This record gives sequence, structure tokens and C-alpha cells, in this order.
Amino acid sequence: MRAASLGFRPWLAGLLGLLLLAGCDGMGLKTSPTPQARPAGLKPPDTTPAPRSAASEDLARYYARVQNDLLTRGLLRTDGGGPDTPFSADALARNFETIAFYDEYTTGTGVATRGNGKSGHLSRWSGPIRIRAEFGASVPPEQRETDQARVAAYAGRLSAITGHPIGVVSRNANFNVFIVGEDDNDFLIRRLVEVIPGISQTELDLFRNLPRSFYCLVIAVSGSRTPYQYTRAVALIRAEHPDLVRQSCIHEEIAQGLGLPNDSPSARPSIFNDDDEFALLTNHDELLLKMLYDPRLELGMTADEARPVARIIARDLMGQQL
Repeated sequence: MRAASLGFRPWLAGLLGLLLLAGCDGMGLKTSPTPQARPAGLKPPDTTPAPRSAASEDLARYYARVQNDLLTRGLLRTDGGGPDTPFSADALARNFETIAFYDEYTTGTGVATRGNGKSGHLSRWSGPIRIRAEFGASVPPEQRETDQARVAAYAGRLSAITGHPIGVVSRNANFNVFIVGEDDNDFLIRRLVEVIPGISQTELDLFRNLPRSFYCLVIAVSGSRTPYQYTRAVALIRAEHPDLVRQSCIHEEIAQGLGLPNDSPSARPSIFNDDDEFALLTNHDELLLKMLYDPRLELGMTADEARPVARIIARDLMGQQL
């Protein structure tokens, strides 16, 4: 219910092209321009966001009610799991197969629909993941600071968990996290076209007209020659969400964008479960990510090929926790 992972498919070959860095000399070394003083009398730009539209305010009220209802029912836990949520190595391996080899949603008509139930292949990143959080003009400065810090801390945590290079950057990102409101649609669509030049009108329409039942989503992109190797991802998180749901979306969408696209009703304790019991990445989910980036599992493996290896890895990980 809360999140969607969509369209894990190749785009056009050579999508990214050659990135040219401004501020480089002829030897390719980055140079630092001489800082210039602000001219006398020149005021700093006004960063105060414009008042929200009625549609944006309505979404904010709706999501506030949703969060309050979930908290009242004891959901959106932030403890990561404990004695009340035991799981075995066999359960971990089964959950990994369901979450890593199946897609929760597919697209094709401009509407996100449930996956077709067919098993896919193991997909993940091979190169470094460079995450950049981008904000719409409607997002207040204090919210930007909070979410930027959360994305940076989470990137460091994910890198430590997976052993894969993951960090935040200010430019040349390959994983863009857009935190935008209903009033930032024009900005979002423009940036999507810039970061994914081959994006179709179908995908753009989905982002522009996302049903409010979709709290956030992520799309990971692979190349035509490397269909199981992700080279780019974009995530959308609604700025109208209250604090905890917004943080929950950050956790789930970035983790799904690493290569865990599905949800499972049997996964517990986990954010990869539509029951909303847990808001933030759990100890169970950390083990799923460790499994995903374990070198014993190879890109492009089918579920059948990976199953015996995944069981061994799960048992190894669970044994390390004892």
C-alpha cells in the first residue's frame, strides 16, 4: 500500500552519455574559482516556499490522518524487531526469494498494476551508488534539512550493511530521491526528463498523476546490454507526508532501489510488507540486503539457481547473530 517499486527494465543504450564536469582545466583536474563577495545591497534569495495549494493541503491532512490511525493501532514501529518477531534462516531465505525475484508492480498503461507473479532474475548495482536528494520549491527549509540529513545517514548505513559503495553527492547522482509536493509537478517532470532522457510519456504520466494510495515509489533502470545491472534509479516521496511516514518512505524506496523490489505478507519484522507494522529498516531487512550483495549470488541468477546458495548465506548470517 505504502510504496511501489516499478519498471525494473532496460532503457535506451548509452542513456547516461559522457558527463562533463564544469570547472576542470585542460588536464582534467578540478579547479576552485576565487570566491567573490556579495555586492553591497544585494539581498540573499528568498527561499520561503509559497503557500500550499488547496490540493496539497488536502493531501497533507489525509496523510496526517493515515499516520495517526496507524500509530493508534500500534503500527509504524521503529524498534527494528525484537523477541516478539523471531524468524529462522529458512524463513529469511524464503523471504529473500520472494522479495528479490519478483516485482510488486508493473507499468505499461500509465497505471501501476500488481505484478504478474512470474519470477525474474537477480538484479542489483555493480558500480558505486551516488544518491542525491532533491526538493521541490514547496518544501520548507527545515524539512529539507531534516530529510537531507536522513538520506545521508541512511546511505552510510546501507553502505556498511551491503559492503557496497553508497554515498550522497551534490551533483552527478545516479540515484535521485525527489521529495516534492503536489505543487512541484512541473519541476519533477522536468528533472525526470533530464535524468532519464529515454523516459516514456507513460512513466511521466504515472509520476504526474500518482494516486494518493501510492505514498512513494522508485524506478530502477538497467542498460540494454546489462539487463540485470542497475545504473540509475529515481525515487518519489511526497512532501505532504507527516514526519514518520516520510522517513519510512526514504527507508523503503532507497532499499527497494538497491534490488529488493517486492513485498511479502510473510516477511516479519520487515518494511517489505504491506501491513505497515514497521516504519524503518529492521534487522531482518539488513540481512536481506547482505544477502543481495553477497558475491556468492551472481547477477542474472534465476530464483531456482539462487535458492540453494541463498539458503547457505541465510544460515551463515543467522549463525553470526547467535
